Amino acid sequence: MNFFNTYKKQILYLVIALLVILAFFTVGRKSKATPIDNILGFIVTPAQNISTSVSSWFSDKISSFKDETDIAAENEELKAQVELLEAENKRLSMYEDENKRLSALLDISQKYPDYETTGTNVIAKDPGNWFLTFTIDKGTKDGLAPDMALTDAGGLVGRITECGYIYSKVESILDSRSSVSAMSLRTGDLGVVKGDYTLMNDGLCKMEYIDAESEIMKGDEIVTSYLSDIYPSGITIGYVKEVVTDENGLTKYAVIEPSVDFKHISTLLVITDSFAQTTPLPEENTQQEMPQQASSVDVQNQSAGDE
Repeated sequence: MNFFNTYKKQILYLVIALLVILAFFTVGRKSKATPIDNILGFIVTPAQNISTSVSSWFSDKISSFKDETDIAAENEELKAQVELLEAENKRLSMYEDENKRLSALLDISQKYPDYETTGTNVIAKDPGNWFLTFTIDKGTKDGLAPDMALTDAGGLVGRITECGYIYSKVESILDSRSSVSAMSLRTGDLGVVKGDYTLMNDGLCKMEYIDAESEIMKGDEIVTSYLSDIYPSGITIGYVKEVVTDENGLTKYAVIEPSVDFKHISTLLVITDSFAQTTPLPEENTQQEMPQQASSVDVQNQSAGDE
């Protein structure tokens, strides 16, 4: 009895081992389970269930971890592809914008084939919704000078007021300091288009000094006149929005809606030709002034001799 108590665990393990060996040798040789098989199944089956469950749990965890790792790697790869596609899309958009700018410049230059021109881009502007004054990316290095006119596909934009080596500042026709000799394309009536503090907030300008008997009316196209020494004649400025007779009844003024979109300006054409009008001095005046100048010199010389 003491022997069994002392070695009961070892005896139990031995019995289980013998039953397992016996089951191994008898498996497949009979179709009906023996009592020993039943006892062995009663003992072994729960252990097999536990072992199978633990094995399945570890297998599921390992498979889940592997799937998560694969998904994370695939996600990073997709992110990298998206970034490449976005960069390519931006590059293509830049090319498309550049192509539009070049096409716009070509269209503008074809409107003024008789003038020397050069293209330029806006690089800065003063605060506000409208392009009243702004900066372009060309200057004296490119042959630009103050008072050169700028246009876009719509018509007249303004003039250069200041030139640096690689930049120039521009005053648009909306600016209150701007003044452009203009005329009605339909009637030929003359006037001066100026920027106006009140109208500029609406993107409009004003044509002043119109004769009271002129036939200018709403919808007329207003262009630069032949009297300007800055702007070439015939460039579209805008269209008459309203005609008002001044209080004195002697003149009219017209509200002009520019043909250029002064909220969106990017690519422009600079007309580099000079349109300064020089009036030669009449020959008679020249001959009269020369003796006067000579007389003055002679008087000065005579005074110096007397002293």
